[in-house]
Amino acid sequence: MAEETETETPDLFDPFRQFFSFRRDVLVLSLAMFAFSLGFQMTSRYIPRYMSVLGAGGLAIGAFGTVGNIISAGYPYPGGAISDRVGSRYALTLFGLISSLGFLFWLIAPSLGAIVVAGVTIEPWFWIFVGLFLAQAWKSFGLGATFAIVKQSVPPSRLARGFASTEVFRRTAFLIGPLLAAGVLHVAADFQVGFQVILAVAVVFGVVATTVQHYLYEAEDTSIGKSFEGVAEIRRDLAAMPAELRPLLVADTFVRFANGMVYVFFVIVVTEFLQ
Repeated sequence: MAEETETETPDLFDPFRQFFSFRRDVLVLSLAMFAFSLGFQMTSRYIPRYMSVLGAGGLAIGAFGTVGNIISAGYPYPGGAISDRVGSRYALTLFGLISSLGFLFWLIAPSLGAIVVAGVTIEPWFWIFVGLFLAQAWKSFGLGATFAIVKQSVPPSRLARGFASTEVFRRTAFLIGPLLAAGVLHVAADFQVGFQVILAVAVVFGVVATTVQHYLYEAEDTSIGKSFEGVAEIRRDLAAMPAELRPLLVADTFVRFANGMVYVFFVIVVTEFLQ
């Protein structure tokens, strides 16, 4: 009886061991998640400083954070609808290519220079917003597809562990990405040059991850699904939301609102006022 009631010692590396026991679909997905998260974490945290170097003011930098949060909130549902329609494999391939293109837009933004259209000058930092709409495709559009792959590939008895293990790999990139970027910026003679090197690495990560994911993922849902019914379908899904989720969503909204007010300005404060 003592053996049955004995509490097991937590193992820090258990999620990684769980990872290697899953089917290839989940392994490939986890590695792709790691690559894209690494690319996004290396770049997104320093984008406000990049915008400042390109001539953006506080209003534009704040707008970047707001737009990023709007995209994070608005992309998952249509991304899930697209995944249901074309299948997770093709959807994630499309989202991966779009995200890689977004990193590329960030990379070439300084080279595009100021452009005058109908008497209005478009500054180089404007292209950062264009890249933002593209770069978040895999992260936000692909949210539903990544959940679907884990659910299809992991037995119900191990479903929670499947989600947790893939999340551990994604969060590991959160730790490594900013450190790698900081190392590159430390040795670079100029912030812009160093950050463009980081962006080039992110483009490579995105292309490689998309290619590996497309060819190694053994999808079971590559058939074309039912068409998206538009706003009516969204209304039905919202109406069917369990009552228990509504307070949680409201609380999460307030927390993210508070975080969003200051998040994008931290790197500005650290690099320009606390250096």
